[in-house]
Amino acid sequence: MINPPDVPASPDPAPPPQPAVVHVGPSRAWLVAFLVVALLGGAVAGAVAGRLASQSPGDDGSSVSIASAAPPGGDAASAAAFAMPSVVTIINESAPKKDSQGREYQSVSSGTGVIVDDRGFIVTNQHVINEGGKLTVVLNNGEERPATRVSDDAPFTDLAVVRISPGGLKALPVGDSEQLKPGQPVVAIGSALYEFHNSVSTGVVSGLHRRWLRQGVYMEDLVQTDAAINHGNSGGPLLNIKGEVVGITTNVVRNFGDDSLVVGISFAISSRTFQPIVKSIIATGRFPRPYFGIDHTSLDSEIAAQKRLPTDAGALVDRVLDGSPAQKAGLRPGDVILKIGSKDVDDETPFINALAAIGVNDRVPLKVLRDNQVYDLMMTVTPR
Repeated sequence: MINPPDVPASPDPAPPPQPAVVHVGPSRAWLVAFLVVALLGGAVAGAVAGRLASQSPGDDGSSVSIASAAPPGGDAASAAAFAMPSVVTIINESAPKKDSQGREYQSVSSGTGVIVDDRGFIVTNQHVINEGGKLTVVLNNGEERPATRVSDDAPFTDLAVVRISPGGLKALPVGDSEQLKPGQPVVAIGSALYEFHNSVSTGVVSGLHRRWLRQGVYMEDLVQTDAAINHGNSGGPLLNIKGEVVGITTNVVRNFGDDSLVVGISFAISSRTFQPIVKSIIATGRFPRPYFGIDHTSLDSEIAAQKRLPTDAGALVDRVLDGSPAQKAGLRPGDVILKIGSKDVDDETPFINALAAIGVNDRVPLKVLRDNQVYDLMMTVTPR
């Protein structure tokens, strides 16, 4: 799925001394030779909304009950057994391509997802499906079904929804991440190392309401856990002891900028964050976000020195899209956006995070640096 144009033209790698993030993404060992395996970022997760939208309109306008079964209480084994039928593997195969020497190759990656609606809606990470290829979902019983993309919430969050044909599916209920406490046991399920489908790992809640920088965007309200997360887990569920989804696995920290090894730090998108997003995508096909209409680069001291700019904080405008709110507000390539509404654009609040704080259709003031002078502009954003 193509990211909206507000995504930076080139992903911002985690700058030193930022910890290096390994995006757990995948491949299939059983593919024939000459396939080039493209690892998708992140620890593939996909657990979403049991009672996400307990009455979401169906395609025919009818209402559908989501995840009506009550989860069990008990231990990690019972929680995993309850959730297992709802956890799937997602395989993403790109169209055949040719390299510079004319040799044909194909990128194949895989991740994890969670069934959240018995009509066939599955939640996963956006980075699992962002290659735009052919999607196949492998159910827990080994059955394969073709899948289609519904929508995603990139670049604001790493969430996406895909859909398969209904029949014999079990939607998993969602728990309240706000009820989690540090030290509480949790269970993760995912297709570890791309081969070991629906592997179970256990750990505890290490922290709550964490934030983590990924490709120029701070992911907010993350659940930190020490449960073992490996390549292929991205988009899979993080469960509480009752078998409810309390997070969607998305990132693992492997080392710091000085190459110091890191053990047992993984992040999941909290249920408080993903529930409204997934509910909206299932009900309407999208989650409204403000549309700005630029390509940008996040400023740092090196870029500021190259451009001879008097500031090393802000969003450098690389391109303004025709007809966009940014163009109508008078923004130009080369401008530096210093402030959006009440939010300064800096390392602490990157451009996308500042944009996310704006309501769709809001009229907001902008503070812009142009030719070493600061200008005040007004812009009305529109839904993307």
